[in-house]
Amino acid sequence: MYYIIYPIFYLLSLLPWRVLYFISDGLYGLIYYIFGYRKEVVMKNLLIAFPEKTEKERIRIAKDFYHNFVDTFIETIKLISVSDKEFDKRFTSNIEVVNELYATGKNAQMFTGHFFNWEFANLGFAKHSKFPLVFVYLPLGNKAFNKIIVDLRKRYGSMMLSATEFKNKFKEFVPEHYALGLAADQNPGSPANALWLPFFNRLTPFVSGPEKGAKADDMVCVFAHFYKIKRGYYHFDFEVMTQEPNDFEPGKLTEVYVNLLEKAIRKIPANYLWSHRRWKWEFDEEKYGKLVVK
Repeated sequence: MYYIIYPIFYLLSLLPWRVLYFISDGLYGLIYYIFGYRKEVVMKNLLIAFPEKTEKERIRIAKDFYHNFVDTFIETIKLISVSDKEFDKRFTSNIEVVNELYATGKNAQMFTGHFFNWEFANLGFAKHSKFPLVFVYLPLGNKAFNKIIVDLRKRYGSMMLSATEFKNKFKEFVPEHYALGLAADQNPGSPANALWLPFFNRLTPFVSGPEKGAKADDMVCVFAHFYKIKRGYYHFDFEVMTQEPNDFEPGKLTEVYVNLLEKAIRKIPANYLWSHRRWKWEFDEEKYGKLVVK
């Protein structure tokens, strides 16, 4: 199947950007207006996050989100064959903020969220960072598509580690000096093992693993926000959270991350993956009251 799918994607990737975006606009129309992919989830999330906005404003955010959502997949196909020169023209960052931390001798943990376009972000960081990037990912159900994505992400040296192998293979997999990239806004498997923090004025569970890992390895912690400048052009902003994670009381490092995450989302609302059920868990004082970060 791989040897059928990959040549098709490669040929599509050779099309000019403007042609690919024409295709993207057509797919957007189908997904938003015809199929309504997860539209109910998106609109519910936007109502929770932005109750102060009018319905018209939330619909505008939703439409822009779906454009970004479809563009991400079309751009991922384009990245299969894009040249180094073309990529560098379309990706900028303040990577020096991260590279200056390399001299500390510590490993780095990149706290990020489900922003667009994550494939541009992975390649840009791996290409320009002094830190080798370790990328933890969830394998796709289709093995052919999974191989295409994994090979793409490895282009500039990212080391891909499946989430299913993280616990048992991480220590033997990573180099001596590395940066670990984590989308720390994912839903926890169980809210009973999570940290509960205010997120858009609602107590929301966050996984505790990123904070625990940063403290265990005494890693420098960096918030990573990437976003679209214009269609096909992206910027990566890095902000140091701390170089001393063990100075924070339990939950407080995650609190810093959540505050930065919300600030980034409010800055560019349509840049976030609103189609995932971020508020699937309801807070119960009796069950989870002791897990609230105060």
